[in-house]
Amino acid sequence: MKKCSLLVGSALLSVMAMQPAFAERGLTLEVGQTSDSDKVYRLGMQFDFGRSLWQSDGGNVRLEGYWDAGLTRWQADSATSVSVMPVFQFRFGQGATVPFVEAGIGAAWFSKTDLEESERDLGSAFQFEDMIGAGLRFDSGSQAGIRAYHYSNAGIKEPNQGINKVALYYRLAI
Repeated sequence: MKKCSLLVGSALLSVMAMQPAFAERGLTLEVGQTSDSDKVYRLGMQFDFGRSLWQSDGGNVRLEGYWDAGLTRWQADSATSVSVMPVFQFRFGQGATVPFVEAGIGAAWFSKTDLEESERDLGSAFQFEDMIGAGLRFDSGSQAGIRAYHYSNAGIKEPNQGINKVALYYRLAI
């Protein structure tokens, strides 16, 4: 797993150094809890698509998106997961603080498939990562919110017990 973490970290730094054509980038810190009451911590990087995907006539509702890459530590099970997903975000209103809802579906790779403390067997290291969330976006581009996640291999390999988590997060615009 150390090689995988090193590879993901190197890839993130390389992408940041290339000065991509993304409008904004972000660094997210997240703290949460699984459905089995285990603590989880996540560090993520976001790269906005760089353009609005849709906007209402008055501009009060916008659909935007970003790529999210993350490293999650599942504390009780001493497991780590690496994930990437496109996220689509509806923003409501204009001004210094704007509420939003968001959702995304991506892929995650777990260091362990048998989460003993959670008494869950994920079946495979590959998992789909589904997320839905809501929060506030500030004038600086930073965000704060809450997210609910579901991890499952969609029956690719049995057993497929999956796991859920809920987390609070803060995204710092960089």
